[in-house]
Amino acid sequence: MDLILLQKVQNLGDLGDQVKVKAGFGRNYLVPQGMAVPATKGNIAQFEARRAELEVAAEDRLGKAKARQAGLAEVVVEMTANASEEGKLYGSIGPRELATALSEMGHDVNKSEVIMGEGPIRTTGEFGVVVLLHADVESLVKVIVSPE
Repeated sequence: MDLILLQKVQNLGDLGDQVKVKAGFGRNYLVPQGMAVPATKGNIAQFEARRAELEVAAEDRLGKAKARQAGLAEVVVEMTANASEEGKLYGSIGPRELATALSEMGHDVNKSEVIMGEGPIRTTGEFGVVVLLHADVESLVKVIVSPE
């Protein structure tokens, strides 16, 4: 499936790129999310007419993401959880709990922006969690988990 990207998509392309993706990815994710449109002649002409407007919107999104990154620069999230004497948690701390904790601290973070590459936190200690604010902007948040 050929698509025109309306914004930068990580590991795929930049604004205005024509990409070839699997039909399900394009039809079920990129197009409904407003990230891309099918690469027809009419859509290509319409995109070229709106290119300057879309580039301004992309710069605005990038600026907002950098401002959010500055707010998250030195954030330390301290969480308590029910844990055994060895430090293993009864349960885990995942993206939803971290997003909620950051929101309570006054930072606007969605669950989908919290990237936990090694999976949910299952032990006590200090951890670094990546918050992906934009395809080009990410912030590292320090999470300290202590037993109750």
